[in-house]
Amino acid sequence: MTKSVIISGPPAVGKTTVAKNLAEEFGLKYLSGGDALKELAKEEGFQSEGDDWWDTQEGMKFLSQRSQNPEFDKKVDEKLKELFHQGGMIITSYTLPWLVDDGIKIWLEGTHDSSASRMKTRDDVTKEKALEITKKRYDENKTLYKKLYNFDFGVDKSVFDKVIDTNGIDAEQVIQIAKDMVKELL
Repeated sequence: MTKSVIISGPPAVGKTTVAKNLAEEFGLKYLSGGDALKELAKEEGFQSEGDDWWDTQEGMKFLSQRSQNPEFDKKVDEKLKELFHQGGMIITSYTLPWLVDDGIKIWLEGTHDSSASRMKTRDDVTKEKALEITKKRYDENKTLYKKLYNFDFGVDKSVFDKVIDTNGIDAEQVIQIAKDMVKELL
Protein backbone atom coordinates (compact mmCIF):
# COMPACT_ATOMS: atom_id res chain seq x y z
CA MET A 1 0.00 0.00 0.00
CA THR A 2 1.27 3.46 -0.92
CA LYS A 3 1.66 5.83 2.02
CA SER A 4 -0.53 8.89 2.28
CA VAL A 5 0.92 12.41 2.46
CA ILE A 6 -0.34 15.34 4.54
CA ILE A 7 0.44 18.97 3.73
CA SER A 8 -0.19 21.45 6.54
CA GLY A 9 0.71 25.03 7.36
CA PRO A 10 -0.85 28.42 8.02
CA PRO A 11 -3.62 29.88 5.82
CA ALA A 12 -2.59 30.93 2.28
CA VAL A 13 0.90 29.43 2.51
CA GLY A 14 0.51 27.33 -0.67
CA LYS A 15 -0.75 23.98 0.66
CA THR A 16 -3.19 23.34 -2.19
CA THR A 17 -0.66 24.25 -4.89
CA VAL A 18 1.95 21.89 -3.44
CA ALA A 19 -0.55 19.10 -2.77
CA LYS A 20 -2.03 19.13 -6.27
CA ASN A 21 1.45 19.03 -7.83
CA LEU A 22 2.51 16.12 -5.61
CA ALA A 23 -0.73 14.27 -6.38
CA GLU A 24 -0.04 14.57 -10.10
CA GLU A 25 3.65 13.66 -9.79
CA PHE A 26 3.12 10.54 -7.66
CA GLY A 27 -0.33 9.40 -8.82
CA LEU A 28 -1.98 10.12 -5.46
CA LYS A 29 -5.59 11.14 -4.92
CA TYR A 30 -5.88 14.78 -3.74
CA LEU A 31 -8.27 15.72 -0.96
CA SER A 32 -8.70 19.04 0.83
CA GLY A 33 -9.68 19.05 4.50
CA GLY A 34 -11.04 22.55 3.92
CA ASP A 35 -13.30 21.28 1.13
CA ALA A 36 -14.66 18.60 3.45
CA LEU A 37 -15.47 21.31 6.01
CA LYS A 38 -17.11 23.41 3.28
CA GLU A 39 -19.42 20.48 2.54
CA LEU A 40 -20.53 20.56 6.17
CA ALA A 41 -20.99 24.33 5.90
CA LYS A 42 -23.33 23.75 2.94
CA GLU A 43 -25.36 21.34 5.05
CA GLU A 44 -25.67 24.17 7.61
CA GLY A 45 -27.05 26.53 4.95
CA PHE A 46 -23.87 28.42 4.02
CA GLN A 47 -23.08 29.23 0.38
CA SER A 48 -19.55 27.82 0.56
CA GLU A 49 -18.49 27.77 -3.10
CA GLY A 50 -15.12 29.02 -4.32
CA ASP A 51 -11.52 28.56 -3.22
CA ASP A 52 -11.53 31.90 -1.40
CA TRP A 53 -14.76 31.25 0.54
CA TRP A 54 -12.89 30.89 3.85
CA ASP A 55 -11.70 34.48 3.47
CA THR A 56 -15.22 35.91 3.10
CA GLN A 57 -17.41 37.27 5.87
CA GLU A 58 -19.57 34.14 5.63
CA GLY A 59 -16.49 31.88 5.85
CA MET A 60 -15.35 33.75 8.95
CA LYS A 61 -18.85 33.35 10.42
CA PHE A 62 -18.63 29.57 9.91
CA LEU A 63 -15.18 29.58 11.55
CA SER A 64 -16.76 31.26 14.61
CA GLN A 65 -19.61 28.75 14.57
CA ARG A 66 -17.06 25.91 14.52
CA SER A 67 -15.45 27.39 17.62
CA GLN A 68 -18.78 26.99 19.43
CA ASN A 69 -19.47 23.46 18.11
CA PRO A 70 -16.44 21.16 17.74
CA GLU A 71 -18.55 18.41 16.17
CA PHE A 72 -17.98 19.91 12.69
CA ASP A 73 -14.24 19.47 12.94
CA LYS A 74 -14.37 16.12 14.70
CA LYS A 75 -16.66 14.71 12.00
CA VAL A 76 -14.37 15.91 9.20
CA ASP A 77 -11.22 14.74 10.98
CA GLU A 78 -12.64 11.24 11.50
CA LYS A 79 -13.44 11.02 7.77
CA LEU A 80 -9.98 12.34 6.83
CA LYS A 81 -8.30 9.79 9.12
CA GLU A 82 -10.28 6.98 7.50
CA LEU A 83 -9.31 8.12 3.99
CA PHE A 84 -5.69 8.71 5.03
CA HIS A 85 -5.37 5.12 6.28
CA GLN A 86 -6.58 3.77 2.92
CA GLY A 87 -3.25 4.97 1.51
CA GLY A 88 -2.44 6.67 -1.76
CA MET A 89 -3.89 10.03 -0.67
CA ILE A 90 -2.49 13.52 -0.45
CA ILE A 91 -4.50 15.56 2.02
CA THR A 92 -4.28 19.21 3.01
CA SER A 93 -5.28 19.53 6.64
CA TYR A 94 -4.61 21.72 9.63
CA THR A 95 -5.24 18.91 12.15
CA LEU A 96 -4.44 15.53 10.59
CA PRO A 97 -0.66 15.59 11.20
CA TRP A 98 -1.31 15.49 14.95
CA LEU A 99 -4.07 12.87 14.70
CA VAL A 100 -2.27 10.09 12.77
CA ASP A 101 1.07 8.43 13.42
CA ASP A 102 2.19 7.27 10.00
CA GLY A 103 2.43 8.53 6.43
CA ILE A 104 4.47 11.52 5.27
CA LYS A 105 3.86 14.89 6.92
CA ILE A 106 5.04 18.21 5.50
CA TRP A 107 4.65 21.63 7.16
CA LEU A 108 4.86 24.68 4.92
CA GLU A 109 6.29 27.50 7.01
CA GLY A 110 5.49 31.09 6.08
CA THR A 111 5.04 34.49 7.65
CA HIS A 112 1.67 36.25 7.78
CA ASP A 113 3.18 38.80 5.41
CA SER A 114 4.11 36.25 2.74
CA SER A 115 0.72 34.53 3.10
CA ALA A 116 -1.00 37.90 2.73
CA SER A 117 0.99 38.56 -0.45
CA ARG A 118 -0.17 35.21 -1.89
CA MET A 119 -3.76 35.89 -0.88
CA LYS A 120 -3.65 39.40 -2.36
CA THR A 121 -2.69 37.97 -5.74
CA ARG A 122 -4.91 34.89 -5.54
CA ASP A 123 -8.08 36.56 -4.25
CA ASP A 124 -7.65 40.11 -5.59
CA VAL A 125 -7.87 41.82 -2.19
CA THR A 126 -5.73 44.55 -0.67
CA LYS A 127 -2.59 43.51 1.18
CA GLU A 128 -4.02 45.01 4.39
CA LYS A 129 -7.25 43.00 4.07
CA ALA A 130 -5.29 39.84 3.25
CA LEU A 131 -3.05 40.36 6.30
CA GLU A 132 -6.10 40.86 8.53
CA ILE A 133 -7.76 37.69 7.17
CA THR A 134 -4.68 35.45 7.42
CA LYS A 135 -3.93 36.55 10.99
CA LYS A 136 -7.54 36.06 12.09
CA ARG A 137 -7.84 32.62 10.47
CA TYR A 138 -4.50 31.50 11.92
CA ASP A 139 -5.29 32.74 15.44
CA GLU A 140 -8.85 31.34 15.48
CA ASN A 141 -7.76 27.95 14.14
CA LYS A 142 -4.88 27.80 16.63
CA THR A 143 -7.31 28.49 19.51
CA LEU A 144 -9.86 26.00 18.15
CA TYR A 145 -7.37 23.15 17.78
CA LYS A 146 -5.81 23.76 21.20
CA LYS A 147 -9.30 23.51 22.73
CA LEU A 148 -10.37 20.56 20.57
CA TYR A 149 -7.22 18.38 20.50
CA ASN A 150 -4.75 20.11 22.84
CA PHE A 151 -1.97 20.68 20.29
CA ASP A 152 -0.24 23.92 19.42
CA PHE A 153 -0.96 24.55 15.74
CA GLY A 154 1.98 26.31 14.13
CA VAL A 155 4.17 25.92 17.21
CA ASP A 156 4.58 22.16 17.73
CA LYS A 157 6.16 20.94 14.49
CA SER A 158 7.68 17.79 16.04
CA VAL A 159 5.15 15.58 14.20
CA PHE A 160 6.43 16.61 10.75
CA ASP A 161 8.92 14.77 8.56
CA LYS A 162 9.86 18.00 6.81
CA VAL A 163 9.38 21.72 7.41
CA ILE A 164 9.75 23.81 4.26
CA ASP A 165 10.34 27.53 4.75
CA THR A 166 8.39 29.14 1.88
CA ASN A 167 9.57 32.68 2.64
CA GLY A 168 11.64 34.13 -0.18
CA ILE A 169 11.22 31.21 -2.58
CA ASP A 170 8.65 30.72 -5.32
CA ALA A 171 6.03 27.99 -5.66
CA GLU A 172 8.14 25.92 -8.08
CA GLN A 173 11.01 25.80 -5.60
CA VAL A 174 8.71 24.76 -2.76
CA ILE A 175 7.15 22.08 -4.97
CA GLN A 176 10.57 20.72 -5.95
CA ILE A 177 11.70 20.48 -2.31
CA ALA A 178 8.47 18.64 -1.46
CA LYS A 179 8.82 16.30 -4.47
CA ASP A 180 12.39 15.39 -3.54
CA MET A 181 11.35 14.66 0.03
CA VAL A 182 8.30 12.57 -0.91
CA LYS A 183 10.31 10.64 -3.51
CA GLU A 184 12.73 9.70 -0.73
CA LEU A 185 10.04 8.60 1.76
CA LEU A 186 7.25 7.17 -0.43
